[in-house]
Amino acid sequence: MSHVFHRHCHANLPTATGGHGIYLTDQNGNQYLDGCCGAAVTSLGYGHPRVIDAVQKQVQDMTFAHTGFFTSEPAEQLAEFLAINAPGTLNKVYFTSGGSESVEAALKMARQYFLEIGQPSRHLYITRRQSYHGNTLGALGVGGNQWRREPFAAIMTDAHYIDPCYAYRDQHPNESEFEYGQRMANQLEEKLRELGPENVAAFVAEPVVGATAGAVPAVTGYLKRIREICDQYGVLLILDEVMCGMGRTGTLFACEQDGIEPDLITLAKGLGAGYQPIGAVMVQQRIFDAISSGTGFFQHGHTYMGHPVACAAALAVQQTIQDDQLLNNVKQMSTKLFNRLHHTFSDHPYIGDIRGRGLFVGIELVADKDSKQPLPIESSIHTAIKAEAMANGLMCYPMSGTINGRDGHHILLAPPFIINDTQIDELVDKLEIAVNTSFKKLHA
Repeated sequence: MSHVFHRHCHANLPTATGGHGIYLTDQNGNQYLDGCCGAAVTSLGYGHPRVIDAVQKQVQDMTFAHTGFFTSEPAEQLAEFLAINAPGTLNKVYFTSGGSESVEAALKMARQYFLEIGQPSRHLYITRRQSYHGNTLGALGVGGNQWRREPFAAIMTDAHYIDPCYAYRDQHPNESEFEYGQRMANQLEEKLRELGPENVAAFVAEPVVGATAGAVPAVTGYLKRIREICDQYGVLLILDEVMCGMGRTGTLFACEQDGIEPDLITLAKGLGAGYQPIGAVMVQQRIFDAISSGTGFFQHGHTYMGHPVACAAALAVQQTIQDDQLLNNVKQMSTKLFNRLHHTFSDHPYIGDIRGRGLFVGIELVADKDSKQPLPIESSIHTAIKAEAMANGLMCYPMSGTINGRDGHHILLAPPFIINDTQIDELVDKLEIAVNTSFKKLHA
């Protein structure tokens, strides 16, 4: 009997015993191609010697120094790397141990910023329905996934919601993609007028929505309009790049492709690529200056923030991605992956949409391609596809609740940046078997 409190109390999980390249191995010697990087985490795959060497060296030199007493060379070097490569004036870095912590810290930073500059009425947050920003109470509170929120609603502070930018479902037949994006973005201005802009601290959004909706990218012009509205009403823009950032979409920061600079940006997952738990919040200079010239300290903190070993691992990960020009491979393999997926699934009766950016891909499953009617909830097709894929040596990330937290199903793909042509073919071939077998059993 296991004494581990697993995510699912009745789970019967294989035991991972090894990893090399883009494959994991279990206790029976079975090998799994990691087509989702766990949850868009392991961007360098497994067992990378440069990162292992960096971790081992740091463990030998110094394992831990509390940030209330010391800084460390790895933290300083990693912050410098991020600041040099970030857009605009995002040049201050606050380290955390993961994505939820990053979002919590960003929400508190936004609130404290307005206290420091004498606007204490700004305490509300606007976000989007069907978003996900983490599982701690503050992060869950600004999330828009009803299934995740429902059990804890009584102990959370609610955010205020507008519709997501979800062109496959919501774009009108008579409007262009750009017109649709402007219509969706203008909902933010309507919500600000409803709440009173003087009461709103920040708008929070993922540039490419991850796990809850399946790699839904913002359409061209949407985030630029969001940025304009935030500037007009003095509201901070927090972009959550915990899942879609750090090269996942083909640029180091996903928002680079939208041509904007947020006020704060949250990072995790691909920052350390799973070699160590680490996250971060990057902050514009003016926000740091307001706190620095005011109370002088950010009223927040965690024991393991800025952990030297975690920072050393993340620095080695990011330097490897840069030195090995892996973002070029992300772009090249993205083209290959999308081509293979369209060739394999475009005529599939239950595949409604194939979308995403870079190596961050969503496949939406439907009961009918023309009407886009979702499959019945009780079909549990996401569970079946995951099981069939695992049985065939593939890890993918199927989910339910794509449309509103209840209806809809999708598959998320997010393979490591080191994947090659042959492995793309293997991924799609195994996924095709898993999808077809699952639907065959569903309709048997």
